[in-house]
Amino acid sequence: MSKTKIFLCLPILNESENIPDLLTVLKKQSFQNFELIACVNQPEEWWNDTNKVNQCFDNQKSIEILKKENQLAVTIIDKSNKGNGWQGKQKGVGWARKLVMDKAASLGSESDIIVSIDADTEYPKDYLLSVVDIFARNPKITGLANPYYHRLTKDKKANYAILRYEIYMRNYAINMLLIDNPYHFSALGSAMATTVKVYNKMGGISPKASGEDFYFLQKLSKYGVLADWNKYKVYPAARFSNRVNFGTGPAMIKGNTGDWSSYPIYPYGLFEKVRSTYNTFIDLFEGDRNTPMTVFLQNQLKKENVWKPLRQNYKTKEQFVKACTTLVDGLRILQFLKQEANSSKDLQADNLKNNLLYFSSIDNEYSSQLADLSSSANLNELSSLENLRDTLANFEYSLRKLKAKY
Repeated sequence: MSKTKIFLCLPILNESENIPDLLTVLKKQSFQNFELIACVNQPEEWWNDTNKVNQCFDNQKSIEILKKENQLAVTIIDKSNKGNGWQGKQKGVGWARKLVMDKAASLGSESDIIVSIDADTEYPKDYLLSVVDIFARNPKITGLANPYYHRLTKDKKANYAILRYEIYMRNYAINMLLIDNPYHFSALGSAMATTVKVYNKMGGISPKASGEDFYFLQKLSKYGVLADWNKYKVYPAARFSNRVNFGTGPAMIKGNTGDWSSYPIYPYGLFEKVRSTYNTFIDLFEGDRNTPMTVFLQNQLKKENVWKPLRQNYKTKEQFVKACTTLVDGLRILQFLKQEANSSKDLQADNLKNNLLYFSSIDNEYSSQLADLSSSANLNELSSLENLRDTLANFEYSLRKLKAKY
């Protein structure tokens, strides 16, 4: 285990105030055999944009801080200085993350670990050691989607927004865990890892303007078993940010206006439809059957017969079921939920109450707390949101640990 090296992959945009704290956190890690690869980046055109140029200057500060670092091994990929910035469609955090992860994959041996991090995230001192240990004990896993927790701030509006968004995320993850769906991960770029071997074999990370973490973890889930349990959590910052098109920052901004329609509390019954569809895959090998998702898939794929082509191409039941699981992936499940759900603000409290009652009916150490919350939780009250978030987080952690297939 001591021979394993970690490559920390860090995209940076307008983060100079966070870089010193991150470097301090990294110096305190109990596992020190790592190299930091940072891509400081922004579009080239921002140098001529009066509304954006300050972020270019901030990036220059980040580069200087990293250049002066003499205790840690640091490699800087400069996509910020004049003449080096992104041009055309190749830009954004997805491309930055790809550059640093590709660089790590080119430098490391097969057993070395690529750990994706963010500048605004706090990592406990044994985090890197725990990641190395997880991969050492479970050589067949494809990667890790680490547990997370957003600490609150002094900004009440930010606290409300992050709590409400995290409750959306927890509700989704818990329901996906309860139906044993392979795409039950929570996507955070600051909390994922894989080996150099797996990264290279599956073709690396696909650059996206936003959501590159989701697509990467989905790719890892299709490739094999994606681990998602670690007793050490990571702590991303709760802050309003519009640097990407969707994700935590934009969700907080939208939610701060009172609009949570894109992040509803999905009722557990919709996840049962997903489970029912998955349970039908074996029977679909023998011939067409109706599933709760068939019409949706027909419309998505623009095919009258969704399953026949898979039967023609995959001749064993095991291959066919895997093909179905690959087809009905995390993205399609999320699209199905969005299509089927009524995101009306008036229904969110009812959905939450019913979900909490359902969660409490499942034998677990949080059953009584979940039952109590079903009658007391208030989506408009800060202390209630915090209590709800914490209970859902603990329930989710217990499910992650219980259902860990590694």
